Amino acid sequence: MEYPPLIIAFLVGLFSTVHCLGMCGGIVGALTFSLAPEVRKRGGLLPLYSTAYSLGRITSYSIAGAITGALGGTLLVGLGGQGQFVVQVVAATLLVGIGLYIAGWFPSLARIERVGLPLWRRLEPLGRRMLPVRGVHQAYLFGLVWGWLPCGLVYSALIFSLSAGSAVEGAAFMFFFGLGTMPAMVTAGVMAGTLARFVRRPMIRRIVGVTVILMAVATVTVPGHFYGTEALGGP
Repeated sequence: MEYPPLIIAFLVGLFSTVHCLGMCGGIVGALTFSLAPEVRKRGGLLPLYSTAYSLGRITSYSIAGAITGALGGTLLVGLGGQGQFVVQVVAATLLVGIGLYIAGWFPSLARIERVGLPLWRRLEPLGRRMLPVRGVHQAYLFGLVWGWLPCGLVYSALIFSLSAGSAVEGAAFMFFFGLGTMPAMVTAGVMAGTLARFVRRPMIRRIVGVTVILMAVATVTVPGHFYGTEALGGP
């Protein structure tokens, strides 16, 4: 995979935190307060535990990305020479949808979350049994479960990762997506509420949403810079 798609993945993850802090920030805050009292008293440990949560979550994203990337590779072979371009146009369209969703103009995108509900119903009790979190390793394991929490933005990123074309590149795409969400999510564990109030401002959401839409347009209008001419069947 070229560097630009990984940069896109990171930026989409970073910008999606205006949604993540609203949906998951409260979870991070609750998990922080679920730590053993002696851990909470040592404030310096809170970022460590929040980081462990997020690393577990990113691991699950990467596993899912490997699956969708492999499926995308099979799909590209079936579509033939122009398959990559077709998938990229679909992916760019989906990226526009993500931008509209972040901006608050396309709330219907959340309906995609229903796809993961059956799996989440099986995993959620497992995660609940891990609380309260008593160690860093347990925080990581809880993050592994948390990574499968139904989320329209994560599912959209997974569909976008179909264009990666292989399991390794799909995993890399979702790893960088998760990495982009990490700063805000780790901060949310330490400053629960403060950052969330900031990113919930309508103007912030709109600015971020429009930025994502412009990124989507760039991926198809400047294909050589984002995917390389070989991917598009060029010389």
